Amino acid sequence: MNFENLDVWKRSARLSANIYKNTQPIKDFNFRDQLIRSSLSVPSNIAEGMTRESDKEKVRFLDIARSSLAEARTQIYIGIDISYINTDIGKSWLDETVQLSKMLTSLIAKIKTSE
Repeated sequence: MNFENLDVWKRSARLSANIYKNTQPIKDFNFRDQLIRSSLSVPSNIAEGMTRESDKEKVRFLDIARSSLAEARTQIYIGIDISYINTDIGKSWLDETVQLSKMLTSLIAKIKTSE
């Protein structure tokens, strides 16, 4: 399965790029960099996992990607609360992280049933 053909990879890469672009004005470099790192981790771990030989390794990396989504979601909530992130933009990112998490859960289940 080529990771570049997966909608979850495409959407997570697009979300990561969107977060990167929209957080550039944030002066709190630690906050911004942590959010960018957690969002970059998602498509990166999907790509790495899907190129692994064993299903067990694929699932491990997809689970890491799902955890990174939860981390990014937490940071987005905080960013909204402290007015670093525009509420409307933040809510759209939160919605996307929820959808991506569901997609990863489905992909993990599919891989586990094929073992």
